[in-house]
Amino acid sequence: MPRFSVIVPVHQVQAYLHECLDSVLGQCFGDFELIAVDDHSPDSSGEILDAYAAADSRVTVIHLAQNGGLGPARNTGTARARGDYVLYLDSDDTMAPGTLRALAERLSATSDPDVLVFDYAPAYWDGSLGPAAHPPVLGPDAGPAVCTLAERPELLRLPAFPWSKAYRRDFLLRENLTFPPGTYEDTPWNFPVLLTARTIATLGRVCVHYRQRRGGSILTTTGRRHFDVFDQYDRLFAFLGTRPELERWRPHLHQRMTDHFATIHSSPGRLPRTARAEFLRRARSHCRRHRPAPGAVGPPDTTARRLRRLLVRCGAHRTFRLLSYAGRARRLLGARLRTARSRLRTAILRCHYLLQRRRPLDPGLAVFEAYGGRGYSCNPAAIEAKARELVPDIRTAWICAPAHAHTLPPGVGHLRPGSAAYWTALARARFLVSNIDLPHGYRKRPGQILVQTHRGTPLKHMGLDLMAYPAATDGIGGTDRTDLARLLEHADRWDYSLSANPHSTLVWERAYPSPYTTLEFGQPRNDIFRTATAADVARIRAELGIPDRVTAVLYAPTHRDYQRGRQPWPDLARLVAALGPSYVVLFRSHPLHADESLPCEPPGGLIDVTAHPSVEELCLASDVLVTDYSSLMFDYANLDRPLVIHAPDQEAYRAARGTYFDITAMAPGPVARHEDELIDLLATGAHATEHARARRAAFRRRFCPWDDGHAAERVVRHVFLGAGPPAVRGRALSASAPPPGDAPPRPVSPAQPTPLAPLAAKDWWSCPASASSYRCSRSRATCASVSTRYSASPSPTSNS
Repeated sequence: MPRFSVIVPVHQVQAYLHECLDSVLGQCFGDFELIAVDDHSPDSSGEILDAYAAADSRVTVIHLAQNGGLGPARNTGTARARGDYVLYLDSDDTMAPGTLRALAERLSATSDPDVLVFDYAPAYWDGSLGPAAHPPVLGPDAGPAVCTLAERPELLRLPAFPWSKAYRRDFLLRENLTFPPGTYEDTPWNFPVLLTARTIATLGRVCVHYRQRRGGSILTTTGRRHFDVFDQYDRLFAFLGTRPELERWRPHLHQRMTDHFATIHSSPGRLPRTARAEFLRRARSHCRRHRPAPGAVGPPDTTARRLRRLLVRCGAHRTFRLLSYAGRARRLLGARLRTARSRLRTAILRCHYLLQRRRPLDPGLAVFEAYGGRGYSCNPAAIEAKARELVPDIRTAWICAPAHAHTLPPGVGHLRPGSAAYWTALARARFLVSNIDLPHGYRKRPGQILVQTHRGTPLKHMGLDLMAYPAATDGIGGTDRTDLARLLEHADRWDYSLSANPHSTLVWERAYPSPYTTLEFGQPRNDIFRTATAADVARIRAELGIPDRVTAVLYAPTHRDYQRGRQPWPDLARLVAALGPSYVVLFRSHPLHADESLPCEPPGGLIDVTAHPSVEELCLASDVLVTDYSSLMFDYANLDRPLVIHAPDQEAYRAARGTYFDITAMAPGPVARHEDELIDLLATGAHATEHARARRAAFRRRFCPWDDGHAAERVVRHVFLGAGPPAVRGRALSASAPPPGDAPPRPVSPAQPTPLAPLAAKDWWSCPASASSYRCSRSRATCASVSTRYSASPSPTSNS
């Protein structure tokens, strides 16, 4: 007997049916059956269902001889269900990834309640997802884990969607609960379910993506079928009459009914104009017929709701419509006032900024920012920490959204983006350090020093190099001349451009041709890889919940410009199952997809570390990195730990975004072209061979020549203290942080690097050895000096 029976009524939804069925069959929890009921659909839905049933034994198809509507179709599916719990899913909606696993875990944790209520999110026609609908009611802090309706009466206020709950099948049989025919069939189903359930649990997780169609929904179709709502409430109160013990809920249901009538009457596009007065007259009759006994009091509510209910109970059609128009006018006026207030605030802040620019610069103030205010991280964080250490008179402030303020260390000021203090700091700070562009309204003052740290070693095309890839620019830096002019205007502000290696120097100077000074000092954010101890690694692993003597695989994919929505991640549940209990997978989503849920949530072996504030700590905690085209690979190479490149879509990625070289030919480890190959590489240990180590060493020599643990110090001494160009260590490989559960790695001999695969002709300029032949607007001598700038520096023979 399966754990779940998922029932999908189907009628004229062939455009969405594949996506709906795939969302269920693709769940990582496989103990379920899918019962699809073809409600005599006139399109190809029936044939689609039969094809799925032939391909997957978990699918059962029932073809009805005539169309009966959602209610009878669901009843037919319920009669065939064999699962412990019944779920309903409309055939144009989709089940969120990992839902069945999450439901199974929650049901087990709450001792199999009669009903489990979960959250959902709107899915719009343009492919975007809205936020969770009811986190205050369904969140973990909203109430007890298991309750009755008497303990949580606010559950009656939730929309009566049958697909937002899981029902124990024995409970449905015990109470003989079925769906009625007609429209609004969910009303006499949802309330009896909640009223008769002995135990109710909640789950504050989005489990269903509720499709919002541009048209064709019952809620947007004009007609008299909306009058069915009166029959449905007659059925509901008839049920209440058969259960005297439930009579105390009549005031609650009466309020709910009155609100429902008001919503239908005031919603544009539902009722024909000539039928609105008739609808309100029938609503008045129903309110009188089913009114509570004298003295019965419903739950407290707002004055506006009470007034609206009064108008419905009185059948005051004209007054109701007048107040509805007044409400729309008030909302429109409010929106315009908010817009005007926002513009006025912007103008005031602009004047404030201009006035602050007339004040002297503050020589002791340094402002830092990373990733648009998403917390204390990356190169700016490493430089800020070193500045507080080496420059005692410096005062540092960090631009950060309030949600990420907790990541700031003690002693660092907090600047909320867009605030008056924010604009004051931009106007008066002597030093500004960022890995993104500052706002376009910022105007650099004489005497200010702006350091652009970038966000890692570039593999994909950046800046002006994106002109050939307009699909990847999303309106920034593409073929539009205004965008290009703004990009160059921002680059013209830079005093210094931080570079990690000769390859990055050539890329930045080509992609952002402005008169800044390049500081090829290494990657400050990688300093921690040289200074962290075994105790630090053990602490981080313990904080993440990684068991001892378990291999931690960090999976960190990058964003695809050519693919909207969910990215082509491998089947993480399958990966975890194949690797077994001796492995754990740390999943780190790209910031652009940080709000997406995991594609699966297996019971163990997978940890979502997307929200962790420090990707460097995640690298230290892991034993191996799996990535695709992320710049994280260049940083991770410093640890001299195994790397695996998972590149199932390399051709599409290079065509859409462009890369400076073929990473599969210069990979720092083995390359997996598909999921099976990735699993085989990790499970057999082929990712950690001597050959992989040799390629990794060559990769480090090419892309990590100056990462010796002192990159941030070099930046601070040169920029903040005005010291001359530092003596950077040579291109030997110094030892990094010890791997988890192992002794520190032996030092790597500074011998000649293992030769990499030759670069293609079009990639010649990205190779450091070819710098003397680099062709651009700069002189040959200037470009040739990039690769030899530190050739006179001694090579280290021990740890830096």
